[in-house]
Amino acid sequence: MARAPEAKPTPATASAKPSQTPNAWVQGIWQPPHGLKQTAIWPDGAPDMQGVVQGPERIEIAQTPDALEGRTSEAAWDVAAPTMTVFPPKGENTGVAMVVFPGGGFKAVVVTKQGTEICGWIASKGITCILSKYRVPKSNHHWDSQCKCAVTPKIPRALQDAQRTIRLVRARAGELGVDPNRIGAMGFSAGGYLVVQTSNIFEPAYKPVDAIDTISSRPDFAIAFYPGHLCRSGASLDPGIRVSPRTPPTFLLQAWDDPVDEICNSTVYARALDAAGVQAEVHLFAKGGHAFGLRRMEHPVVAAWPSLVENWLVEIGVLRPKGH
Repeated sequence: MARAPEAKPTPATASAKPSQTPNAWVQGIWQPPHGLKQTAIWPDGAPDMQGVVQGPERIEIAQTPDALEGRTSEAAWDVAAPTMTVFPPKGENTGVAMVVFPGGGFKAVVVTKQGTEICGWIASKGITCILSKYRVPKSNHHWDSQCKCAVTPKIPRALQDAQRTIRLVRARAGELGVDPNRIGAMGFSAGGYLVVQTSNIFEPAYKPVDAIDTISSRPDFAIAFYPGHLCRSGASLDPGIRVSPRTPPTFLLQAWDDPVDEICNSTVYARALDAAGVQAEVHLFAKGGHAFGLRRMEHPVVAAWPSLVENWLVEIGVLRPKGH
């Protein structure tokens, strides 16, 4: 694969109080926390990569004293070989699995703040967490539309990876110790858009490669935080998202003052869910900005959302009530 000229992209990781220290860059494949293993999701390489020109994968490292573990955060850039990393449940296994799609604007995959830290919390609830490192860039409509390259535009490579990951988890439910009918998707920002896509696009976005692609990629429940790319001209829903009664129960959460993805992204999707009769829970906080994850902040959204999500999972019957 030819290497594109080096560029200085806009940093994808940011703490509540950004450090003045410039972010560091490391050439190489992102590695998960010690003791965990990431595995390729495609048996013979990812599909539809012919003609894609980009540099090798590299890692952006930001100084973030507010990180939940350590003092740095990482984001993976130029991902061409998508993977998944399994975080086993801590304590009693509930039999539930959650596939997490970090954000990053389809430019990068923010693997710490919206990935490993989230999976740590999910695993602490007895839920198996699967962290998706999907292809970026040139991997969804937002970036393919701007691509001046010799490839067919608008190939949804990130959606291909998202669908394949959910199918893999369902195919391996037995070895993972999870119920194939209790596999959910959680996403942040661009990852929230992937959650919405997988919730409504059920046919493979790629040519099937093996028997795993006959398995459903529909999540059994969906959680989208500050999703992007849904609200289009005239406050209308992305025409590629066709909500129906098959759309899974959905949890939406966003801050009204989000400077990156307007609140319309959540409200327009919530209206579509309501019109289709899909069970949903929606939380719109006055303040919180964008990409807050689980990092401590002055506004109540971070302190509130974990219990809101956990209670919702009980309400829809995914988790048992405490003490049962």
